[in-house]
Amino acid sequence: MERKKFIQHSLLAGAAAFTSLDLFSKNSNSAKGSDNKPFNLNYATHEGMFRSNGGDNFIDQIKFAYDNGIRSIEDNGMMSRTPEMQQKIGDTLAKLGMQMGVFVITSDNWHWKTSLATGKAEFIERMEKDCREAVNVAKRCNAKWMTVVPGNYERSLSFDMQTANVINALRKAAAILEPHGLVMVLEPLSDNPDLFLRHSHQTYMICKAVNSPACKILFDIYHMQRNEGDLIQNMNKCWDEIGYIQIGDNPGRKEPGTGEINYKNVFRNIYQKNYKGILGMEHGNASAGKEGELALLKAYREADSFL
Repeated sequence: MERKKFIQHSLLAGAAAFTSLDLFSKNSNSAKGSDNKPFNLNYATHEGMFRSNGGDNFIDQIKFAYDNGIRSIEDNGMMSRTPEMQQKIGDTLAKLGMQMGVFVITSDNWHWKTSLATGKAEFIERMEKDCREAVNVAKRCNAKWMTVVPGNYERSLSFDMQTANVINALRKAAAILEPHGLVMVLEPLSDNPDLFLRHSHQTYMICKAVNSPACKILFDIYHMQRNEGDLIQNMNKCWDEIGYIQIGDNPGRKEPGTGEINYKNVFRNIYQKNYKGILGMEHGNASAGKEGELALLKAYREADSFL
């Protein structure tokens, strides 16, 4: 049922004092003493972040997140879920009026073994296969953005030759995704020095060369702080190619306020640039259990209070 019709039905049923969430949820999932109004920016939780308060079932975790002001989710492993679960997640998001953020274009851990920088046909063909499957997955869960990692550096080739190979491969992927209005977001990472894609300016150049609305940057603040710093300036320089943003403080890769990044200033800059997209909460919890999850929500309320 569409959200508007759902609300109208609720009012006609005599439940005018309740929101659509109150009717959809089994019970009130709002954290005691929490502020459950939506945040200024659109943050996306992931499975496990609110397990202690929301329960083991991911659907219940999604409802808890909604009850506490979060309006999106992301799920790196969406492609490995059953089609039935993908559909169930999509239906849940639609009923709550939430958005689906990124999932990784791969059905297994293949993307860590891939090197589009090599130019080898086996890698390109596998990526094209995964992109075609990703189109079907995106339809089920109402997704628009998908993470792509080009893979490892190929030391037998010059950097320019590797870059050309990556651009060629991504143009093929874009040709599959663009007709469906889908966007692959390229993520420069800091996980190990063997990765080909590591910097925002490098990713910016590749997106310009691919020259498709289906190829944009995933600006992961945690990774970019580790690899290059100067977050606000680098973000601004690449802004017209940024399609998605992810969060994590450094060191530790936990929620804002647990490391060195001034997230209130970073979030203010993103808001002032009129960003309407999703910011994925791709990090762990600094503290375990129910209290740790409530502390995470409190940390986001603090970082989000930039107006």
